[in-house]
Amino acid sequence: MKGSRARLGADVALLVIGLCFAAPLLWLVLAAVDPQAGYQTKVPSAPSMINFSAVLTPELLGRPLLNSFVLSAGTALVNVLAAVLAAYPLSRYQSRFNKPFMYTVLFGTSLPVTAIMVPVYGLFVQLQLLDSMAATIFFMATTTLPMAIWMAKNFMDSVPLELEEAAWMDGASNLTTMRTIVLPLMGQGLGVVFIFVFIQAWGNFFVPFILLLSTGKQPAAVSIFSFFGQHGAIAYGQLAAFSILYSVPVLVLYAVVSRGMGNSFAMSGAMKG
Repeated sequence: MKGSRARLGADVALLVIGLCFAAPLLWLVLAAVDPQAGYQTKVPSAPSMINFSAVLTPELLGRPLLNSFVLSAGTALVNVLAAVLAAYPLSRYQSRFNKPFMYTVLFGTSLPVTAIMVPVYGLFVQLQLLDSMAATIFFMATTTLPMAIWMAKNFMDSVPLELEEAAWMDGASNLTTMRTIVLPLMGQGLGVVFIFVFIQAWGNFFVPFILLLSTGKQPAAVSIFSFFGQHGAIAYGQLAAFSILYSVPVLVLYAVVSRGMGNSFAMSGAMKG
């Protein structure tokens, strides 16, 4: 009886939490097809796709989504490359400095970006890097690099060192074994790191808002402000439609990569033979 009550209480708590997450999503879906959408959640009397038609333009959706993809993909690629190069010596060579270094890296994840944006903005002004997509990508990569290093090291630790030692005996260099043995076996882990960084960069508003001044270079996370008019006027229906379309690329990427990766590493036969 006591166990049943505890289970019922847990189910009720999970149901309440689920409703808290579902309510905003319900408003998003209903408002997107409601020409008279407001801040209240209600079923539209005459559902229409006019909100989607209004935002499906190169200026409102096409260019911002392309900018978001360039920023997010560039940030993810830089992170994966840097994280692999940093994680390899931490994973393969034991040193008394490994643990302090990893804790220092972990401390870097706790620093809020807002706390360092003033000196970063001043640095960008002095170096004349404002409104530069490449410079913004590299800075965004530094904000997520600490966590990427931690994740890459954990995945790299799961690759048996004996495979590399056998290749070293045959005369292969460290870079060769990393490229031909370690990276293929931790490919799924690299996909996880890529998705994590991509999603973080995709939803990043503050950094592009400060460092990218041209409207034509701003990502969708910043251009969403165009739906907030003056004197508190908000185009709720168009905002909901834009938000749905803005979320689609990330969901598609996650579905494609997760389907290709599977659920876990398949290395059970790596040492056989």
